[in-house]
Amino acid sequence: MSSDVPKNFEDRLRQRASTTRNTNTLETIPVNHQPHENIPNTPLAASTISFLLGSIFSLGLTLFLTGGISDRWWATYQLGFFLAAWSGFHWGEFAVTAGWNRDKCSVDSFLLDNGAMYHIANGTALVEYLITLYLKPSLKAHHYISLIGVIMAAIGQMLRASAMIQASTNFSHIVAIRKLPSHRLVTDGVYSVFRHPSYAGFFYWALGTQLVLQNPISSIGFVLVLWRFFSRRIKVEERALVNFFGEEYENYRRRVSTNIPFIR
Repeated sequence: MSSDVPKNFEDRLRQRASTTRNTNTLETIPVNHQPHENIPNTPLAASTISFLLGSIFSLGLTLFLTGGISDRWWATYQLGFFLAAWSGFHWGEFAVTAGWNRDKCSVDSFLLDNGAMYHIANGTALVEYLITLYLKPSLKAHHYISLIGVIMAAIGQMLRASAMIQASTNFSHIVAIRKLPSHRLVTDGVYSVFRHPSYAGFFYWALGTQLVLQNPISSIGFVLVLWRFFSRRIKVEERALVNFFGEEYENYRRRVSTNIPFIR
């Protein structure tokens, strides 16, 4: 009888533990890039962040579905949707990466370490909403605008998640400057309609959240900042893609638009 076959319960437990360590089923160590390490890149950190995001999502979704709390001026369905959309987005980034792009998965995949300006922008949007709601609640009473925002944010979220799933290991939160043997040019599915569907998805998701809150100042600010960011990032990324795929990408770029306003 082979010595590799476990003889008793303790041996089976030891073999299972050894197999788990060898396959790193709970590791969050990505291949080809180093995490920022501003947030500990450990399974404990990932599970804690998931719990916190899930809690915020549950509270926000409950507030949204129940229409808010009538005797709390700030506890509105609009705020509930924003909290649910924000937390759902960040959890979804990690979940999709873990499910379809494991080699790039780390705690950074939550995109919570996304730069100070990102958090300042969302914080400013909340301040604008709450101040306006307190001083002039009638300015937040245009429910059709919030409905348009809900639809836009939902479509943006689904578009981004679909793009990440379809691209799978070809997707990266960091612009690739070196072509790997596994890289291929994805041009079908959502990529046949949007040249950069993950960027378009985020653009419309972010704008949708501000329409839900009926924030005129933040809506304009988000559009301007995101347009500037994506226009620059797309230029950098497409230089690399032309180097990777040559005429194939040039033809694809001529054929398919980004469908982000004023970014061809």
